[in-house]
Amino acid sequence: MSTSKNILCNARKVFSQRLRQIRHDQDLSQEELADLAGLHRTYVGSVERCERNISIDNMERLAKALDVEITDLLTKTIE
Repeated sequence: MSTSKNILCNARKVFSQRLRQIRHDQDLSQEELADLAGLHRTYVGSVERCERNISIDNMERLAKALDVEITDLLTKTIE
């Protein structure tokens, strides 16, 4: 059971890190991204801090607002 929990936490962490990275790459503030996605700024901040268990619908809204695929927000990058 703890392995499943770790996988979920890792997926949420990857999503939150990628969201912040892509938002920064596009020079958007949390407020600007939230407006584009039709979400509240504090919600976007809590997602980026990995505090929220985000729904697939909101993942799609954020991906569309950033003009990327959802998979881009779930894939670790090699640096």
